[in-house]
Amino acid sequence: MACGSSWETPSNVIEATTRSHYGIKGVKRHTLTIGRLARQAGVNLETVRYYERIGIMPDPDRTEGGHRSYAPEHAERLKFIRRSRELGFGIETIRRLISLGEAETESCCEVRDMAKDQIASIDAKISDLTRLRRVLQRAVVDCGEGSEVSCPVIRELGSNDRGIGRPTEASRP
Repeated sequence: MACGSSWETPSNVIEATTRSHYGIKGVKRHTLTIGRLARQAGVNLETVRYYERIGIMPDPDRTEGGHRSYAPEHAERLKFIRRSRELGFGIETIRRLISLGEAETESCCEVRDMAKDQIASIDAKISDLTRLRRVLQRAVVDCGEGSEVSCPVIRELGSNDRGIGRPTEASRP
């Protein structure tokens, strides 16, 4: 027997007896536990459960013991959701993107408009962060050696008279 091999069935391959893949009983199918799915997609295990609860992840099959049993399609969906979140899309927008991707005819126009809205949101955040950077740089310079009795950085963070956090046109609803 080769190093690392086993006579037993690997833990990520199950014999489909009650639910079959493509309707054929007895076909071996690769499945993932919730922990493996989470690791493979780079998310927390509780995140998977949350996405199932709110309905953006489809319900997995269950083993005879009641454990979740995920198919490769679940991993693809979870990676799509994670990447969309990384790009700043909200849950409802992701839900709509999933819906559009599953439709008989994808609406590229609608997806384009959603992407444009996201770009506008990103631009507004960049503008706010640039303004915040300038204010903090000014406060650090005002702080000098750091021996001031009243810290200019804390004073600046406490005031809102220089436009930090003011909504921009792009960030307004």
